[in-house]
Amino acid sequence: MPPIDYFVTICRFRFRCLCLIALLFAFPALAQQVSVNVEGDHPQLKANAEAFIGDVEGRSADNLRRYASTAVSQAERALRALGYYRPVIDWRVEEGDADDLAELILDIQPGPPVRVTSRKVDIRGAASSDEKFTNNLPEHPAVGDVLNHGDYANLRDVIQTRARRRGYFDGEFVTRTLRVDPEALTAEITLVYDSGKRYQLGAVTFEDGHWFEIGLLRDFVTFEPGTPYHADEIARLNSDLSSSGYFSGVDIDASPASAEDGVIPVRIDLTRRDRRSVAAGVGFSTDVGPRLRGTWREHWINPMGHRRGVETELSKPRQNLTTWYELPLDPPMTDLIRLTAGYQREDIENVESEQLVLGQQWQHQLDDGWLQVLSIRWEGERFNIGDDEKGTSSLLLPGIGYSKRHADSPLDPSRGYRLQLDVTGSHRAVLSDADILHVNAFAKGLYTLAGNHRFLARFHIGGVATNRFEDVPPSLRFFAGGDQSVRGYGYETLSPENDNGVPVGGRYVMVGSAEYQYEFVDNWRAAVFVDHGNAVNDLFDPLATGAGVGIRWVSPVGPLRLDVAKGLDPEFGGGWRIHFSMGPEL
Repeated sequence: MPPIDYFVTICRFRFRCLCLIALLFAFPALAQQVSVNVEGDHPQLKANAEAFIGDVEGRSADNLRRYASTAVSQAERALRALGYYRPVIDWRVEEGDADDLAELILDIQPGPPVRVTSRKVDIRGAASSDEKFTNNLPEHPAVGDVLNHGDYANLRDVIQTRARRRGYFDGEFVTRTLRVDPEALTAEITLVYDSGKRYQLGAVTFEDGHWFEIGLLRDFVTFEPGTPYHADEIARLNSDLSSSGYFSGVDIDASPASAEDGVIPVRIDLTRRDRRSVAAGVGFSTDVGPRLRGTWREHWINPMGHRRGVETELSKPRQNLTTWYELPLDPPMTDLIRLTAGYQREDIENVESEQLVLGQQWQHQLDDGWLQVLSIRWEGERFNIGDDEKGTSSLLLPGIGYSKRHADSPLDPSRGYRLQLDVTGSHRAVLSDADILHVNAFAKGLYTLAGNHRFLARFHIGGVATNRFEDVPPSLRFFAGGDQSVRGYGYETLSPENDNGVPVGGRYVMVGSAEYQYEFVDNWRAAVFVDHGNAVNDLFDPLATGAGVGIRWVSPVGPLRLDVAKGLDPEFGGGWRIHFSMGPEL
């Protein structure tokens, strides 16, 4: 566009904006011109009447008088919806002056309400013996309740929705009546639903083009042909396939329209995702300072669903690099074998170590929801503790671990818990330099009361049994203190010290924490907390205490936590400290 044309276009645009602004200021602001007054304490009636009437703006007094009959009719409908069939409604129009518009005022006497005198809900057909269908139907409207048409509609809709979710696709209401006698102030509810037969899930077939072995895909299917239909079965299959990491698209067709003799075939069309992905992220915590994370993943290597990846984390005190290779088992959603190899270097509080790890894990989810991990790994470690204790270790460590997590939300749960127990050991007779039994246990719980009062508790206990503690490398000793331990103390500064005052790690760790959070505005919470614990060589050694306050922000990527804590035991190095961390509470 030539410069002169561009200048003219901009001038015209600005002139139009100025004209629009002038017009806005030239007219008085519009306001709601209908006011509803309800006699007695009936805020729901008032709110419902206002909602039915809606916004009425920019009308003259004469226009409001003509509109009055419509407003009264809408108010009557609003009151009937909540069970008040005999209201007395008076109206008047108050003239406005030069600055104020006229106003239509409705004065409502609601009168006595209609009450439910009988309720009959009869489920017939195959659903009559289906307790998960018939149990826990909405209790309202119940006999004696003031009639609420919304409750009646909800009861009716719940029956229909439950029928569709549980596969009663031929179901229908034989009788669906709500009889109201405004004079007698009574209402009779009759709902008779004939569900018909329950449909079944048929054979699952996968459309061509998915590339994977059909045996792997069938391992994702948790139901057999002939299983009674339930929408949750289809939803879970969709979720498992989508979260497997193999596919960018999952399309499941289980429409009752394609059923034959009540059996619904399940057809699945899968779109394979890109083979590789790379991710990088920057984080910060007061324990390790700024850190850089990087991940390279190959989401599928062969039709059997094998995959591999490389992960790294770089910070000032810690650097590591880990590679892994996974083989899915049955079911592939939870069970797998993972081969790992990794290198880690740490320099924390005068404790330096270099560690090389080779290992294998077998992960299996038990029927009760616990995740079981059987492992065996070799660890080679070279360490230097304050230039006073230097050494190397070579350990073959078989282990077993159990963990369970329950939360009502993955990112920001309101209640739930996490439990974890890990046991590993080594013996000199089996490729190891030391006899070690290492036990670590974690428990964390979260409960929310009245929507914005949150209570958190966590516990960490651990111990190492050995006949020569000097042979235990730093990676298997216990340290406490820091963002996720006892706040008010430096990261891993709580532990027994050598003669030169250098923390060398302890045989045991015991840490407990209690925290209260209050959500004062959406996604913002204030917190107070107390932490108590230490890493010790004797279970009767004294423990350190820290207390403080904090702020929590639930960001789109997860909760961020900022705490100001005071270590209450100066002899353990306690003082004022700021702690920053991020991630889910559980």
